[in-house]
This record gives sequence, C-alpha cells and structure tokens, in this order.
Amino acid sequence: MVEPPITREDMFAPLLAADESFRPLWSAFLEEWADEAELPLYIALHALDEHIQEYLEAGRNEKLDAIFSVVERWHLHGDHYVRVAATVGLLEGLQNRLGAKPDKMAALERRLGPDCRRWWKRLNRFWQGDTDALSGLADRPSSP
Repeated sequence: MVEPPITREDMFAPLLAADESFRPLWSAFLEEWADEAELPLYIALHALDEHIQEYLEAGRNEKLDAIFSVVERWHLHGDHYVRVAATVGLLEGLQNRLGAKPDKMAALERRLGPDCRRWWKRLNRFWQGDTDALSGLADRPSSP
C-alpha cells in the first residue's frame, strides 16, 4: 500500500511523536494562531529551529536524531509545501541561527539524513551565489 504524502496539515504530528518536549511550544503556537484559517507554519518552524538550537547549546543530543529523522521524512515524503518548508523554513533558519557557531553547525550536520544533507549543501551554494542551487526543490514528486 502506498502511503500518501505528508501534507502541511499533518507534518507536525510525527515531530510531536518524536519529541514530546516540543508539544508546549506547539500548543502555544496553536493557541496564538487559532483564529487563522491557515496556520502560519513557518512561524512554528522558527520555534522548532530555536528548540533545536537549545538542544545543541545544552549538549542534549538525545532527541536530535529523532527530530532529524522526521525532517528527512518531510524531504522524502512531503508534498510541495512540506518539502519547501523543511528546506527554506527549517534548514535555512538553522543555518542562519548557527552560522557563527561552527562547532554547533558541525554537530547538527552530523545528524542530517542524506536528503537533508543534500538540501543543506544546496542552501549553502545558493547563498554563495548559485541561483540554481535550489531548483527542483518544489517540482520533484514526493515518494511513497
């Protein structure tokens, strides 16, 4: 049986299962944006990249592998929105947040799955002037 793609409506469910400590942040986000017809998930992704940085700063790596397993699934099985959000919303946010902290950046990079690592490197190329580095991100079909 082919699994349907992960959509924006259900992308945070596996993350909450992987890391219960993100649930209070998610609940606060839902409460703050309850009146919106469509949740601004990039704001939630910003909270997630802060959460990941807190893990890195505290040297608490126990949940990072589980979190990045979910992010890898977003890249591999997400629909158009989820793939772009995982790259531009989360990975790029982490690069911006950790750019001046090479040790934390290296610790995070070691936890990236193959697809996440590929888009991480493409983001780096994009910011070095390769305007084609992110081509294909939104166009590729999600895989089951």
